[in-house]
Amino acid sequence: MSGKIDIDVRAGEPVDLSGSGLQEFCVSSVATGSSKPSRVGLLAHCGTGNLGDEASITAVLDNITLRSPGVSVVGLSMDPEDTTRRLGIPCYAMRQRVFPFQREWSSASHPAGPGGFAWRLKATVKKTGPLFHIANALRHALVVWPSQFFREIMFLLRSLLLVWELDMLIIAGGGQLLDWGGPWAFPYTLFKWVLLAKCANVKCIFVNNGAGPLDSSLSRWFIRRTLAMADYVSLRDGASGDLLRKIGFRGKMKVVADAVWGLRLPERPAKEPVMPSTQLVIGVGPMAYGDSKRHWVNDDQGYRRLIDNLAAFCGQMLARGHRIRLFSSDIWFDSQAIADLDAAIRQSFPALAPDRVTRETVESIADMLAALSHVDFYVTCRFHGVVFASLQTVPTIALAPHPKVTTLMESLGLSDYCVDIARCDAADLVARADRLIADRDGIKARIGVRAAQFKSQLNLQFNALFLANEKTCAEGTRYSQEGALR
Repeated sequence: MSGKIDIDVRAGEPVDLSGSGLQEFCVSSVATGSSKPSRVGLLAHCGTGNLGDEASITAVLDNITLRSPGVSVVGLSMDPEDTTRRLGIPCYAMRQRVFPFQREWSSASHPAGPGGFAWRLKATVKKTGPLFHIANALRHALVVWPSQFFREIMFLLRSLLLVWELDMLIIAGGGQLLDWGGPWAFPYTLFKWVLLAKCANVKCIFVNNGAGPLDSSLSRWFIRRTLAMADYVSLRDGASGDLLRKIGFRGKMKVVADAVWGLRLPERPAKEPVMPSTQLVIGVGPMAYGDSKRHWVNDDQGYRRLIDNLAAFCGQMLARGHRIRLFSSDIWFDSQAIADLDAAIRQSFPALAPDRVTRETVESIADMLAALSHVDFYVTCRFHGVVFASLQTVPTIALAPHPKVTTLMESLGLSDYCVDIARCDAADLVARADRLIADRDGIKARIGVRAAQFKSQLNLQFNALFLANEKTCAEGTRYSQEGALR
């Protein structure tokens, strides 16, 4: 298990979506003589209510078990109970503390506004000024940090015993290589698990990850060292590769596609042909961008402006006779934003909203795909909101909170329908929606072609990593090529 997985991953190589060279790529993997793993750990920052992350790990799990039916898989998650419920595999905590994401972020279970007695007491104590800060610093130095250090050592020992039972550790998911929460969150978590795996002589592969932001120098160090220990690295876009080069990573990496493009879609009965209608159903997924109670960008005024502009856009769509459905691919974090947008629409357009604005119940990937299947186009702030919609060939208008969304829309040929979330303007959204509606059929055709190409690239990667021999790999390559032509 000590050898490198030497797949053709020339640094800086552009993605080949044409289908040429697929056989060479696949055979070069088999030439290493690497055997299929029988015990796999699947690590991803899932369990947070972000259905994009859930779909990433689901797609990776499906692709592994399809090619290696007897493989035993365990998950490493932010919330093991939630991940076990969604994936049906045994899961363990990837950090010593499990954060209650649903309780903290869901608008239904954690309404906005001041809390109870504990919250008021903390607010009162803070008003004491320097005394509070001195006492807080002493408490952390004498109590909090020593106890956390001891718990982390015990957690690492337990984790090493778990890793010792594996043949391979796979780091899946979309935006794994970032420092949201600081260097001791994502970067340190990945570093410690990969380091433990290498101590146990376990192969480590990163599949279809996204990178950035990486603002802290310590975060960049953690990520560089982590990737240097990995046996294989693939990224979901070229921009991620460029960032990793800028922070000093010089190893091999392959740009493929986001894993969710390989998600197995549920079969649905064929739709009955319907007469063209001027009434459209428009999906809108707001984000808590700038909301100081939830988001790391502290800009309540900007958040309010975003909600007001989305409400004004929805009002104009309602005035034209269309219907609005509100839902997001982040089912807990964005729940309050959905509630705020719903309230803003109803307050500004009371005569139009009552029976033509609905909040969809989305709790799973299946719910998300079902909701998208009933809209004519989708306005989303989420990277995987675009991917989910595109899998259903639903055109999207993207409000980009991060360059990854802009890059994704460019790769789909939809740059004209992507705007910076901080510059969201109702009149601009209406103009873009008008152009999208006029070119819906052309956009759907482009999306379908690109989605097939991305899926073909993912098939090739997973064939190379998990098919046992050259014959089955060649058969998988032929399947990938055929899939790209459908």
